[in-house]
Amino acid sequence: MVEFKKEAVKDVTTLTKSAPVALAKTKEVLNQAVADLYVAHVALHQVHWYMRGRGFLVWHPKMDEYMDALDGQLDEISERLITLGGSPFSTLTEFLQNSEIEEEAGEYRNVEESLERVLAIYRYLSELFQKGLDVTDEEGDDVTNGIFTDAKTELINNLDACRRTWTSTWFVRNRIII
Repeated sequence: MVEFKKEAVKDVTTLTKSAPVALAKTKEVLNQAVADLYVAHVALHQVHWYMRGRGFLVWHPKMDEYMDALDGQLDEISERLITLGGSPFSTLTEFLQNSEIEEEAGEYRNVEESLERVLAIYRYLSELFQKGLDVTDEEGDDVTNGIFTDAKTELINNLDACRRTWTSTWFVRNRIII
């Protein structure tokens, strides 16, 4: 284990010294993901606070799971950007100026409206992660490609779980038995 950590540190040091001019598109899409994941987390937290109505007890804790997943992706993507010699956005101003996810005023919404917001954010992030896959393929960065692959897979799994749970709660709420 100690030997592995030494090798990892050497890799980070080497990449940081040699990569500043390389992988420009990869670093750009990584930083876009940093901004969007941060704003997505804030948007999901807003959904978490302002969601009301039937299904609240199912979805309120789900938002915690989704936020945790976004935080993990944000951390991994930011650290990869640093490893490549980039500088991740790190201020609220930078996040808002660079994110493609629009900020919305906080207002109480029913579960369905709240979930539409979550699904829209997830659809966008899925497209962004696909762009990351395309760019890293083009620039030959297999490590970052793996990070985007894992992030997109996790996102799609959460999106599918969201759709399944939403559908099943709708059937229960409407007393429809299949």
